[in-house]
Amino acid sequence: MKIAINIPLVGKEEIIAVTSILKNGALTSATNYGGKHVQNFEKSAASFVKSKYVIAVNSGTAALQAALYALDVKKGDEVLVPSFTFVATANAVISTGAKPVFVDILKENYTIDPDDLTKKITKNTRAIIPVHLYGNVAHVEQLSEISKKHNIPIIEDSAQSLGSTYKGKHTGTFFEMGCYSMYPAKVMTAGEGGFIVTNNKKFRDKLLMIRNHGMVHGYDTRVFGLNLRLPEINAAIATVQMKKLPNFLKIRKRNADLLSKLLSELKIKLPHQRKDENVNWYLYTIATNKRNRILKILNEKGIGAASYYPIPVHKTPFYKLKTKLSVTDWAASHVISLPIHPKVTQNNIEFIAKTIRDIL
Repeated sequence: MKIAINIPLVGKEEIIAVTSILKNGALTSATNYGGKHVQNFEKSAASFVKSKYVIAVNSGTAALQAALYALDVKKGDEVLVPSFTFVATANAVISTGAKPVFVDILKENYTIDPDDLTKKITKNTRAIIPVHLYGNVAHVEQLSEISKKHNIPIIEDSAQSLGSTYKGKHTGTFFEMGCYSMYPAKVMTAGEGGFIVTNNKKFRDKLLMIRNHGMVHGYDTRVFGLNLRLPEINAAIATVQMKKLPNFLKIRKRNADLLSKLLSELKIKLPHQRKDENVNWYLYTIATNKRNRILKILNEKGIGAASYYPIPVHKTPFYKLKTKLSVTDWAASHVISLPIHPKVTQNNIEFIAKTIRDIL
């Protein structure tokens, strides 16, 4: 028995959509608004997350880069980010010439710590990027107070939280811009892809230029931009996946609820939702002092459990910083994520839970 930690769920509908584009031959579009399938996807994504505007790009990293460019983040600026996340968050900042300043997280849900964040604000702070890690919603109310008090814009890294809400509002829509990923392992996929959401027309118009070499009508570059366009094939896959997303999320929740029930009596830290929070269950993450032993045995039994992230960004060879982030260090050595994606069956969940109970 092999149970992957996360796999894309692609069916005949996606294959038909891709085949149609290949036969048609219009694989991409360099026009300002993108091709037909890009525009169709953007409309469906805007409807889902309840945002005025969606700008599709070719990866979640590109989404973060474009959002930073839209804010004119540049050399000499500082951007506050968590270290306990995938490296793309910090790398996007580096790509602008700015400096990522690493902030600790809350043990409660692995999202950025507002208190530590406040301590690290300086006159050079240009933006804040909280990450809704594992699908958990960052403490947006406290972040909003900080943003308003210090007049610092916020870009939400919602790469892992598509479908997560707080008080009925989707992640990515609380502040200036929100950035999503459609990498194959996410709750839905485009093959590769990402998108930015915003309710600000000025940002939207600028982002449309940024994703297309800064152009509007062709050869009229007006702002700095790159080729961040989403190809038509990927947009078509994403459009189909968006229709399937509500059911994907429903099954993830069912699996998460069952796993929590079966593990509830063990001495491990289980994930939980705050009041008014609805998590997408991208990664079901527990924490335990016996992480390495449990992870080893689960993997030996074919259970694709994984540790996200055993090396915090600030400790990777590229960054090598001595910043003291105590909760980040604790999480890096204690967390295990367990498979609960839609292809995981009830029997799989029971097997995972039994294996962990037997180890403990």
